[in-house]
Amino acid sequence: MAEYGEWNRKGATLSDVTAKKEYGVDRDFIMKGITAGKLEYREGAVWGNPYLRILRSQLEKFIIEELGESQLSTSKNQTELRKIKREIASLKQRLKELEARRTELENQTGR
Repeated sequence: MAEYGEWNRKGATLSDVTAKKEYGVDRDFIMKGITAGKLEYREGAVWGNPYLRILRSQLEKFIIEELGESQLSTSKNQTELRKIKREIASLKQRLKELEARRTELENQTGR
């Protein structure tokens, strides 16, 4: 089912926890896809905590089949919006730091 090398490609896999954050699907939904043969998975553990690693492309196809394409696009848009807001906040903080440093340097040079 999976393409050659898909398991090793950056961003091609995600954990069940990340799937919940990005797509809003729970572990039961993922298990349903695994038992139906729609999702391939690999088991892993971090610090003794087990997780499932699944292929993003297969999960997206399964979400479209089960919940519809609108659910997939809505969850992807929400995820992208969260990332954008986080980056904007980070840039605002960095800008504030740079402006403070500029003011400090201007005061020291007497401008």
